[in-house]
Amino acid sequence: MKKTANPIPIPNFENEDEERDFWATHSPLDYFDSKKFKRALFPNLKPSLKSVSIRLPENMLAELKKLANKKDVPYQSLAKIYLARQIALERGSISPAPKKKKGNRSQPFS
Repeated sequence: MKKTANPIPIPNFENEDEERDFWATHSPLDYFDSKKFKRALFPNLKPSLKSVSIRLPENMLAELKKLANKKDVPYQSLAKIYLARQIALERGSISPAPKKKKGNRSQPFS
């Protein structure tokens, strides 16, 4: 990284691939004067997540936590993944998983 009083002009790129290759090998600090940076404020920015409360059977929550632990993810994140997958299935935007062969499957959450 060069410390110069005047930043180097950014070249014109013909496409995104050229620009991506350029920035992969160059520091943006050489091309911008950090003394001219201004703090960005977004006073009307709203969080994209909404907190919800949901009542679950204790055994369902315990199973969710076990599965999440096996996958090494927070159980709330795993619940979001499962909800997103089911919503996509209901909308028809993804195909259901192939059916497993006959086996003794129990219904733990009935």
